[in-house]
Amino acid sequence: MTLKTPAHQTAPPLPAGLRLLAEARHHDPFEVLGRHPEGERVRVRAFLPDAEWVRLEDSGLDLRRREGTDFFEILADAGQVPERYRLRWGHKDGGETLSHDPYAFPPQVGDFDLYLFGEGRHWHCYRVLGAHCHNADGIDGVHFVVWAPNAERVSVVGDFNRWDGRVHAMRSRGGGGIWELFIPGLGSGVLYKYEIRNRERGSIHIKTDPYGQEFELRPGTAPRVRAPSRHAWGDADWMARRGHADWLHQPMSVYELHLGSWQRGEHNEFLNYRTLAERIVAHVKPMGFTHIELLPVTEHPLDASWGYQTTGYFAPTSRFGTPDDFRYFVDHCHQHNIGIILDWAPGHFPKDDHALANFDGSPLYEHEDPRKGEHRDWGTLIFNYGRNEVRNFLLASAVCWLEEFHIDGLRVDAVASMLYLDYSREAGDWLPNIHGGRENLEAIQFLREMNEVALGQHPGTLVIAEESTAWPQVTQPTYVGGLGFSMKWNMGWMHDTLEYMSKHPVHRQYHHDSLTFGLLYAFTENFVLPFSHDEVVHGKGSMLGKMPGDDWQRFANLRLLYSYMFTYPGKKLLFMGSEFAQSGEWDFDAALPWHLLQHAPHQGMRTLIGDLNRLYREFPALHQNDFDSSGFEWIDCQDASQSIISYLRKAGDQQLVIVVNFTPVPRPGYQLGVPVAGDYRVLLNSDSEYYGGSNFAAGDALHTRDAPWMGRPHSLHLNLPPLGALILVRD
Repeated sequence: MTLKTPAHQTAPPLPAGLRLLAEARHHDPFEVLGRHPEGERVRVRAFLPDAEWVRLEDSGLDLRRREGTDFFEILADAGQVPERYRLRWGHKDGGETLSHDPYAFPPQVGDFDLYLFGEGRHWHCYRVLGAHCHNADGIDGVHFVVWAPNAERVSVVGDFNRWDGRVHAMRSRGGGGIWELFIPGLGSGVLYKYEIRNRERGSIHIKTDPYGQEFELRPGTAPRVRAPSRHAWGDADWMARRGHADWLHQPMSVYELHLGSWQRGEHNEFLNYRTLAERIVAHVKPMGFTHIELLPVTEHPLDASWGYQTTGYFAPTSRFGTPDDFRYFVDHCHQHNIGIILDWAPGHFPKDDHALANFDGSPLYEHEDPRKGEHRDWGTLIFNYGRNEVRNFLLASAVCWLEEFHIDGLRVDAVASMLYLDYSREAGDWLPNIHGGRENLEAIQFLREMNEVALGQHPGTLVIAEESTAWPQVTQPTYVGGLGFSMKWNMGWMHDTLEYMSKHPVHRQYHHDSLTFGLLYAFTENFVLPFSHDEVVHGKGSMLGKMPGDDWQRFANLRLLYSYMFTYPGKKLLFMGSEFAQSGEWDFDAALPWHLLQHAPHQGMRTLIGDLNRLYREFPALHQNDFDSSGFEWIDCQDASQSIISYLRKAGDQQLVIVVNFTPVPRPGYQLGVPVAGDYRVLLNSDSEYYGGSNFAAGDALHTRDAPWMGRPHSLHLNLPPLGALILVRD
């Protein structure tokens, strides 16, 4: 028989703790819910808004509803209530649920983890924060942990609780802002978010998990509890070799690609990581590339951002499959001796309401003042690098990709925007540092620490800066005052070279210094020569489209440009589609125009890239001293009137002679000074018929004459092809 309160009476007022919990405002629901001793007895209390009745399964005792509320409780003998008891309840709309009570479990995060995270030194905090399948006291479930220091209350919401923020309120772990809850009975595949109530304003925010390691397919934004990895790595040999690799003196030719538009299925759908792995390796390996660089595969909501506006810093995007599918991709490349570099964007993040922005109802990951916290150009937010927990978040992301996914390197996007407080800002729209300068001291410290941690913990890996200014010592060690990067993109060389190549050949003689200026600083940093995605978007046209002249001249110019690039000091990077002279600008929303390979000029370009890669790998003179002036020597850099340059690439006793003619005028009998007498042979002629050229041969018998020329004791007479490059070696 159930007693009801008479109509003229009201239910007694709730104690403060119960009232706060019912209003979804309690910072520590464990004070109210769960198992609490009262003398020699035990009180069990549960808050179940969807329940019609509740039973203590282990003893068969019914919990009584507190009149007018959704609280159920019982006072029982201690022996009738196990430490980890189960509740069974009937739903108002039918059906039953049996589950261990989450509020019967002690804290699962250790104090040392909390301490390290607060100090900004928990490099593996992604193993603690986020959602993880977990076993507590022999009971399986999911452990949720989130950082929200300005929250009054945080709850886990999902289909499992009808997205009701009152049901699974989390426990606050003190002043550090960590919240946690172990929910027994849940498993992998569950979609969830965090419902956060701000402490100051009481505003409610439904947020994705900053440490989420898998997400539903966009346009959905919910993280998914990731299943423990079942991937069995087969790249032990690669990883062992990488750990002892002398990358400074080894060839490195990078194929940059965007997974979503490299190839697609027959209905224009995305391909799975596993399918992409097979196809990409089959294309890249025969061409001789040593590495693949992926535009960001970190989870992102907007396809048009190409991945650079990241919301999931620990999750491979679900567009192409699961985290284990991505592991397969990396593993397959490694087993075919191809390294993987990941484009990584720690410089900014999008303003999307569901993600990091204003995370706990306050600027948490970003700066509060928009003069420090907002990128005006990109409409994104800037990380607050001065905050330990934010720095730790980014450091852990870097470590996660290197360690959990065997990534071989990170290319750090937009480093220049991180270094300067006034980057792309008008006067009065930025705040100086504590010394009155424009340098972002906190970001500088973060970059140094990131490089020390990433490279120190994972020998043989690389961290590459996209840095477009003259900031000094980007690739020098931190202990001598540098930023500690392995390499940086040579944006100056790229801009000067493309500007020069865009000129009609008759005008190039007036811009000769664009070819020679770069050697004044070529060895001040460890440079990568990039013809990247940035050069084939936003109306810039394709690489082929940048070249002047008719069709024949445009192809010849591009063959010449690539030959120049592969013989110039520095590691190499080429964006997908450029290797077969894609004629149109890159479209992120469609597959590459592979049909062009049916045409001889495009096929010839791919053949040339393959041969350039082969020579670059096989001849130490072309790669061993990429970062050392001993590996380069001008033969003649002053022939502006004919737009010809010539130089040596050297390693030990090996010397290669490179001659480049930037005009469409053939130069028969061109006299070239060389340092050593003997017979020379042509290793590569970019004008060869095999590449689609005119086949203007350098000559059959290239034997030196004892005729000093260009300051050299000997000279060669050779036929220099139009818009062509020759690579010669002495037999």
